Amino acid sequence: MQEKPFCLRVGHLLPYSMSNSNTTDLTNASTFILLGIPGLEAAHVWISIPFCAMYAIAVLGNFTILSIVKMEPSLHGPMYYFLCMLAVTDLVLSTSILPKTLSIFWFNSREIDFSACLTQLYFIHCFSVMESGFFVAMAFDRYVAICHPLRHSTTLTNPMVAKIGLAVVLRGGMLVMPYVLLARRWPYCRTNVIPHTYCEHMAVVKLACTDIRISSYYGLSVAIWVTGLDMIFIAISYIQILRAIFSLPTKDAQVKTFGTCSAHLCAILSFYIPAIFSSLTYRFGHHVALQFHVLIANVYLLVPPMLNPIIYGVRTKQIRDRLLQLFTHKGMKFFSWCTASQTKLHAELAGDMVLGRLP
Repeated sequence: MQEKPFCLRVGHLLPYSMSNSNTTDLTNASTFILLGIPGLEAAHVWISIPFCAMYAIAVLGNFTILSIVKMEPSLHGPMYYFLCMLAVTDLVLSTSILPKTLSIFWFNSREIDFSACLTQLYFIHCFSVMESGFFVAMAFDRYVAICHPLRHSTTLTNPMVAKIGLAVVLRGGMLVMPYVLLARRWPYCRTNVIPHTYCEHMAVVKLACTDIRISSYYGLSVAIWVTGLDMIFIAISYIQILRAIFSLPTKDAQVKTFGTCSAHLCAILSFYIPAIFSSLTYRFGHHVALQFHVLIANVYLLVPPMLNPIIYGVRTKQIRDRLLQLFTHKGMKFFSWCTASQTKLHAELAGDMVLGRLP
């Protein structure tokens, strides 16, 4: 691997040539090179299999949630609106990284235009912040529904749900915008090679040949304050929910409600723990193996979109019942069609035999 040190501003990035057998020479002054998972190049095709499986489940599951909520008027309520917002966020988040990641794994297509790189960076971090916000909104909805059920319909009206959703979207868009604005102004003269599968914020700005402490401190502040405050709000909500659960009169009701809340907490932790690990590793985890870090950074963008439809959707009785009803109805229609077709065929054969058309 050869690097040609030549200091230049954004839009005129370092020409880079790679001499190993898995890469091609690239000399383009406006591109970055994504390496995929460094050290695991030989296993890229095998790694793509679970990645594809997770993405397929995420797409199928989230589209199913959106379709069921749209078709069923009884599901037009705050909880399901927030669930749909989370589903859209998951679809955008996983789609932001996987197509390019698979092009690296399958076709060795490692180039990415600088503007495309910044666009990907923005979408990844913006929708990550939005996902965190929707977890808070859903925790608040569950808190009101369980702890103050009589006030739920008056507190979380449709206009209030729309305002909360808009606030979450604006927060994500505004907080992440400085990431892109700062990254665009830095001079890049060390290399244009990113040892990652996608354009992660710190992976990009670390290539700049200037003092990037503003970007680093701002990114760390967003990670701490957004993630930290959101986790505090979620923790407070679920502590109150658990207190309400253990005051329920019957053991069965306690176990059932506790099981649902535990599943929700697992989904939330599957997002926050890898996200925090990835953010802190860039700044403090100098002894963490690079391939392990990159794998974790992919996991937190692929696993939650796969788990959320299962945990929030399939484990929700109304959605599960509607899904079973849908498949049962389709199965009955198919069985009726097969029976009718068979009856019609038998009638035609009997008529042919009467008319002497068959031996």
